Amino acid sequence: MGTATVTDSRLARRLQGVLRRTGRNYAAGHDRPLGGYLAAMAGFAAYTAAWTTAVRRSGRPVPERPEPWDVVLTSVATFRLSRLLSKASVTSPLRAPFTRYVGPQGPAELHEEAQPEQGRHTVGELATCPFCLSVWVASTLTAGQLLWPRATRTAMGTLTALAGADTLQLAYGALMDKTTGD
Repeated sequence: MGTATVTDSRLARRLQGVLRRTGRNYAAGHDRPLGGYLAAMAGFAAYTAAWTTAVRRSGRPVPERPEPWDVVLTSVATFRLSRLLSKASVTSPLRAPFTRYVGPQGPAELHEEAQPEQGRHTVGELATCPFCLSVWVASTLTAGQLLWPRATRTAMGTLTALAGADTLQLAYGALMDKTTGD
């Protein structure tokens, strides 16, 4: 074995030791899958790089800044799609490999927990967290606006209409409860 290989091996062991100690110290006795989170961040970086490359290759000009209406539309559509993917009953088959059903959580939404297995835990947390998922959704919708603006804005308009309809359904239900005394 050469000197460089021995040195590389020692460096790798030291780095692993530092990472393990850092993880233990950070977790303070709790189960915090820092390696999984690091993998998720790397996955997001790769995902974003792929979209960036696609936008650059498309030759479409990137606006200097987003239009205010696009920011509002993207915000509402991101909210609705993130909740649809992370909480809706109908999308539970997508989350099932990484989560466990706990019970209902609001109208047409579920409470699920990430499965404890190492690889599934991080994906389960991401899949059940609308706040976490919204980063991926907003990035996708933004890239979509740059690559396919008409189709993406149409889809975002639909998601925004669904968010509005959900709001009206909840308001109507609350009004009915108030007027009937339930």
